[in-house]
Amino acid sequence: MKFAVIETGGKQYIVTENQKVRIEKLPETAGTAVSFDKVLLVADDKDTTIGAPTVVGAAVSAEIVKQGRGRKVIVFKYHAKTRYRKKKGHRQHFTEVLIKKILGK
Repeated sequence: MKFAVIETGGKQYIVTENQKVRIEKLPETAGTAVSFDKVLLVADDKDTTIGAPTVVGAAVSAEIVKQGRGRKVIVFKYHAKTRYRKKKGHRQHFTEVLIKKILGK
C-alpha cells in the first residue's frame, strides 16, 4: 500500500490513493483537479523516501469533491463571580478532495 504525507494549509495529512480527505479551504471549485507539491514522505511496502524538507519530484494529484463548512463549535468564555459570559459559535470552511494518484519514488 502506497501512502504519502502532504502539507497544505499549514497542516500535514497522511494520504493514500482513492481516499477522501477534508483539508483547509482551497479557492478552486468542485470538479477541479489540484496537485500538491509539498510532499514530505512517500512510502510503499518496499521503499520509503523522506524529504529534506520535501521529496524532490514527488507530487500528489487530487480532485475537489466539494466545498463545505464543518459542524458548529461553541466557544464559551466564563469568569466566575464577575457576571462575565460570552458565547460564540464557529463553523470552519473545508474542501473535500479525492486523492487520485501519488507520484514519486
